Amino acid sequence: MKRIYFFFSFLLVFVLGALTVGMLAGYNTVEEPLKERPLTLAMTASVQLPASIDLFGKTYPVDDVDFYERLDRELTIFTYQHGSTLLNIKRANRYFPIIEPILKANGIPDDFKYLAVIESSLDPKAVSPAKAAGMWQFLESTGKQFGLEVTTDVDERYHIEKSTVAACRYLKKAYAVYGDWILAAASYNAGMGRISDELARQKGKTFFDLYLVEETTRYIYRLMAIKEVFRQPYRYGFVIKPDHLYPPVNMINVEVSASIPDLAVFAKEKGVSYARLKQNNLWLRNRSLTVKEGAKYTISLPDAKSILRKPDTKVKVHEKGWVTE
Repeated sequence: MKRIYFFFSFLLVFVLGALTVGMLAGYNTVEEPLKERPLTLAMTASVQLPASIDLFGKTYPVDDVDFYERLDRELTIFTYQHGSTLLNIKRANRYFPIIEPILKANGIPDDFKYLAVIESSLDPKAVSPAKAAGMWQFLESTGKQFGLEVTTDVDERYHIEKSTVAACRYLKKAYAVYGDWILAAASYNAGMGRISDELARQKGKTFFDLYLVEETTRYIYRLMAIKEVFRQPYRYGFVIKPDHLYPPVNMINVEVSASIPDLAVFAKEKGVSYARLKQNNLWLRNRSLTVKEGAKYTISLPDAKSILRKPDTKVKVHEKGWVTE
């Protein structure tokens, strides 16, 4: 019985071996089938950089080796960080219409809206490990310096309009010091003291003359790269339908000149949930609001119609180049 079992086992192994050899008979080597397709099913293409790139109204040729490789790094990262870059564009449809008029009214180049993108990914709730807060990532001391109220009840670093005005104040002051918008932008990351010291120590005149810490050097190339992706997302592989963008939320503004002991009660009286109240007024940091004599606050309540997404609702597209029909 054992001999019969051994015989059939040997026969099975022989047949399987013959079939395997037959399958490979059409190839010269075992490796040859791998030449017909990639080792992975996904294709990752290297990004083709533009011949030149512009920022704050100036055009820079992409011909210097260091410039090319630094821009290539940031453009490659934004291209292949699919989720975060997609969310940046979707959020921009909601927040750029708020940011752009404020920049224009304060004489700040429109490209500085991309600074908010790289600072916070346009997330008004963002908080850094260093405790910088809001869309423009102000530290508490810097926020107060440029006109933002930061108390137990109120933190205007989370107020989109007011923090954008504060960012404009900072940038105008930096431009008055340097006469150059790129240096002003670099100082937003490193601080004016650091940029001024390095210009003096290194005998430099422009940002590109300076050897700075990696974070600050990358900062400017990240601005250039995210602007390039926003300018033509489809070129970098982002296919976005108009109704995928986040629509602006229509607000009903309520002026408050008296303290509110319980914001949940206030919200209910206004016909919205406490959650909606807080989500649309992130600058309210407590469950109550103390209003000093003579002071006023504006609380924004979402219009009931604007919080519903219906299948037939058309989302207003802020930049047509962001979407494919």
